[in-house]
Amino acid sequence: MDKDGQRRRWGYCWIALCLMMHCEQPVSAQIRYSIPEEVKEGSQVGNIAKDLGLDISSLEHRRFRIVSGSKDSFFQVNQNNGILYVHKKIDREEICDGNGACLLNLKIAVENPLEVHYVEVEITDVNDHFPSFPEKDLQIKIAENTSTGTRFGLPTARDLDVGVNSIYIRNSDEEKIPFLVLKKTLDREHKSEHLLILKALDGGNPPKSGTLNITVTVLDSNDNRPVFSQDTYSVSLQENPPIGTTVIKINASDSDEGPNSEIEYSLGKTLKRKVYDIFQLDRITGEIKVKGEIDFEDTDVYKLDVQASDKGQPPLSAQGRVIIKIQDINDNMPEIELTSLSNIVAEDCKPGTVIALISVSDKDSGVNGKVACSLSKNVPFELKPSFQDNMYSLVTKGRLDRELVPHYDITITATDLGQPPLSSIKTLSIQVADVNDNQPEFSSNFLELYIFENNAPGASIFSVRASDKDVNENALISYQINRGGVTQNDMTSFLNINSETGVIYSLKSFDFEAVKTFQFQVVATDSGTPSLSSNVTVNVFILDQNDNVPVILYPVSANGSAEGVEEIPRNVNAGHLVTKVRAYDADIGYNGWLLFSLQEVSDHSLFSLDRYTGQIRTLRSFTETDEAQHKLLILVKDNGNVSLSATATVIVKVVEPKEAFAASDVKNAVKDEEENNVTFYLIITLGSVSVLFVISIIVLTVMQCSKSTDYSIGSTIVPGSNGNTLEHNRNYCVFSIALAFCS
Repeated sequence: MDKDGQRRRWGYCWIALCLMMHCEQPVSAQIRYSIPEEVKEGSQVGNIAKDLGLDISSLEHRRFRIVSGSKDSFFQVNQNNGILYVHKKIDREEICDGNGACLLNLKIAVENPLEVHYVEVEITDVNDHFPSFPEKDLQIKIAENTSTGTRFGLPTARDLDVGVNSIYIRNSDEEKIPFLVLKKTLDREHKSEHLLILKALDGGNPPKSGTLNITVTVLDSNDNRPVFSQDTYSVSLQENPPIGTTVIKINASDSDEGPNSEIEYSLGKTLKRKVYDIFQLDRITGEIKVKGEIDFEDTDVYKLDVQASDKGQPPLSAQGRVIIKIQDINDNMPEIELTSLSNIVAEDCKPGTVIALISVSDKDSGVNGKVACSLSKNVPFELKPSFQDNMYSLVTKGRLDRELVPHYDITITATDLGQPPLSSIKTLSIQVADVNDNQPEFSSNFLELYIFENNAPGASIFSVRASDKDVNENALISYQINRGGVTQNDMTSFLNINSETGVIYSLKSFDFEAVKTFQFQVVATDSGTPSLSSNVTVNVFILDQNDNVPVILYPVSANGSAEGVEEIPRNVNAGHLVTKVRAYDADIGYNGWLLFSLQEVSDHSLFSLDRYTGQIRTLRSFTETDEAQHKLLILVKDNGNVSLSATATVIVKVVEPKEAFAASDVKNAVKDEEENNVTFYLIITLGSVSVLFVISIIVLTVMQCSKSTDYSIGSTIVPGSNGNTLEHNRNYCVFSIALAFCS
């Protein structure tokens, strides 16, 4: 038999039992009807006239009505035919209590004739109510360590229906009190809550049911240890993180609940003190944060033992490990170690000469620790890698020249390959040692010295100076005059030079009229080994001074004075040439430029003197009253700064014309011959001197002016100047040309 059939069987048995125990029939009722509850209004209950056996044909005179009954409002009777019907809906559970029969008694009056009859209406139960519990939900708490077989009482369901329509409970005792029995051990961590539904069924057909939701909450006991989400946590962390940076968050869980599942974290007790200074663990959240400085170069990995403990009594704990791998960042600059073999290197050293040994290092690792080295640009040095890593040799790459660059500051740059790269620099100072590879140099190959004659013997007349690009002894210069091949006209025998200062002294006084120009060479020699030398040619020009007194050629000088006699006819006209005073000066230029003047004359109205030519002419014709003899004192002076002069006396005799002509012929013949001879020699002498001087000046001037302006031109030196330079080359050109033309 299936379960539904068995359930219906039990329901029928239960209803029969209820009817046997509680149903009773009233004995006084003449008619008894039975109707189910909840029938529709107007439903017929029964025909009273027929059931009383009344004559149907005589009913038209009789009337039926309900005259008594506390609950007669549920029924109505048709007064004409005696049919009893339901007046309003009947709910048995409202009008009857208990499980006994529910009977409604009616007193029916039948008129014509009046008769009273008793009618009993039984209201039978229909299954119109569901079983119900006092509450819809029930909470039951059971500790997870409760023993199996323990019973827990449950509330009983109620059903307003009766008989078989009432409820029954399976597996219950006679008192119909249900129990919940624990069959297996509870595990809250496996299942903390069990949802059960208790169902109550009545015996109706079809049966109705009611339910009770039972929630069984399993109470926790501290029977589980915390469990980390991982046995070992591994995390990477860059070095130098900011203080407070979260490294990792560990997590442990506890299957228990309440305080038994509340977890606190802590670091292991066996860690080194340094770990506690670097990391801190939040005991509530499990976050490990940076507390101190982290340096990859100090430690590249940290192993932290961690513990998770619950708050149960007694508490349970679990152990875990956190491995923190520190990642290197490029935070260390390369280090340069320099081993200098020598800070001084000779300028003539060969290319490839080792100057210094260099080693570089970087505390970082990997690419961050790879280092490349470089030198500053435009230096005659290079780095040569050594057979060892990060070792270099600093060697010369090209020829050195101390005179061009005496000192090098070599910047060595070491750059790692990190991102971004870091660099460090080191500067090596190298002095280039001098060798004697430069000869002394004069400012020019030719120097010009202009000196006035009559200089003081023993005084300095000039100084030369040479320079040497070398230093120290290689640049220590001594001077000497080249006296090789001394001849009769060689003036070097009259010169001396200070070997240290280059000051030149004249041992004699120069005479322009004797020597106008000469040259000599000065040799400059350094003190290097071997020594080097160079020379310079000094062209000396003697400048004229006004040291010669004019010499009067006519009138002829006698005993230091010049005197001449001229006879002229009395009948000469004005402008007649009486005579010409002839003179010369051994000096040149202005110093030899002579001017003539009348110092004394007996009659100023008779004679005139041309100041430039020295010609004496008559100003007018002679008269009978004029004296027969006239004395003229002639002054001849040059144009020097301090002019020198000489005087001559001319006696002019006035004679009669005949005498004058005879004397004149003889005198003129002699005079012309003398004059011609003197003039010839004078012209030859002055012309030769002037031409030679002018040619020399012009040639030297052209040579000097044509030189490059990059060279310093020789100096003009005058007596008393102690050898100091007076004028620039341009001044020499102008001055020399002026002298040439003036001469």
